[in-house]
Amino acid sequence: MTNQSENMAKKELPVERCEELLSALKTRFEDNMHRHPDLKWTNIQTKLNANPEKLWSLNEMERTGGEPDVVGYDEETDVYNFYDCSAESPSGRRSVCFDPEALESRKKNKPAHSAVGMAAEMGIELLDEEQYRSLQQLENFDKKTSSWIQTPQPIRELGGGLFCDFRYATVFVYHNGVESYYAARGFRGVLNV
Repeated sequence: MTNQSENMAKKELPVERCEELLSALKTRFEDNMHRHPDLKWTNIQTKLNANPEKLWSLNEMERTGGEPDVVGYDEETDVYNFYDCSAESPSGRRSVCFDPEALESRKKNKPAHSAVGMAAEMGIELLDEEQYRSLQQLENFDKKTSSWIQTPQPIRELGGGLFCDFRYATVFVYHNGVESYYAARGFRGVLNV
């Protein structure tokens, strides 16, 4: 029998965990049809079963508190979009600076990780501003927390990173130094399957 560390190296989940994850994803999908009114779970599960590395990434999203769910589908490319749909920024991904370069440059009180670095390890990407705003059209997220988002290169080159939240019935986009980190700021990711 393959042990857990070997499975993680291969980015494959044990069969039992695949079944548990698919069950949780199906339940969340069925409980939140307003996020994907015209989609059928059977089609999504078929795609997931054909892409075990995507299941591994979804498990990482789930494990870190993201509560991933399908929020879109592109018919032309036959791609489903899973976003983190936890009410607040995923709890297992908070207190992180923006990217690995920011983490490396921080001399004192380094956070454990960076948003961009953690997302890459998970096989996902940070939401960009457009994706974040589209997610907020489905329901309101980050009413008490905030989430780092993809940042345009010119801003990043000057040492800045962007983050968003939802306050006063409005999505706000802010900036901060990329080395900063806060207990109430994490990141939301997207996985395309």
